[in-house]
Amino acid sequence: MVNAQTLIKCRQLTLGYGSKDLVRDLDYDINEGDYLCIVGHNGSGKTTFLKGIAGLLSPKSGSIELCGGLTRNQIGYLPQMTVVQKDFPASVEEIVLSAFQGKHRLLPFYKSAHRERAMECMALTRTESLRKSCFRELSGGQKQRVLLARALCAAERLLLLDEPVTGLDPESTGTMYRVIEDLHQKGMTVVMVTHDVDTALDDATRVMDFNKISTKER
Repeated sequence: MVNAQTLIKCRQLTLGYGSKDLVRDLDYDINEGDYLCIVGHNGSGKTTFLKGIAGLLSPKSGSIELCGGLTRNQIGYLPQMTVVQKDFPASVEEIVLSAFQGKHRLLPFYKSAHRERAMECMALTRTESLRKSCFRELSGGQKQRVLLARALCAAERLLLLDEPVTGLDPESTGTMYRVIEDLHQKGMTVVMVTHDVDTALDDATRVMDFNKISTKER
């Protein structure tokens, strides 16, 4: 993208756990309007990098700078689904609305604006018809789209996705990718970790290969 505004600037970035470094001395920029797909084998540092951008993991050295007026409250993050999430006993609407608890601490109740935004995000992820359904009774694909709607409530400018189609059947995978591409076409900057190279990269504007820590433009 020509003359795109930089949203994330990484300089000499090293991330890891304990004595193990998974990302080392990385210089990289993420720009507004990117659909960046991050690929690489297990353990190469993809999820670690995403957690760093999300603010869940502090750099061991170097820096991650938010640019262009971007704030943490404008970043949505969809991690890999856990067993606990799969069996969460709440309605779809409650799951999506819970995103605002992370943005507004000690929120005593949801305002009408929160509910309107939740409905927008459910519409964008094609889950609005499920809003009164129990989350634990949904299919895998439906659950993942609900969690995407939740992440989207927090994502005003940047959406981080960690292997969002893992474990989904082909039909649900296709639906998920179409939803993500629709969000990107509407102006959302997307950073997605994926193993599904052939399918996911069809829509990517940039690719980051953690096997080589090299990139190519599309």
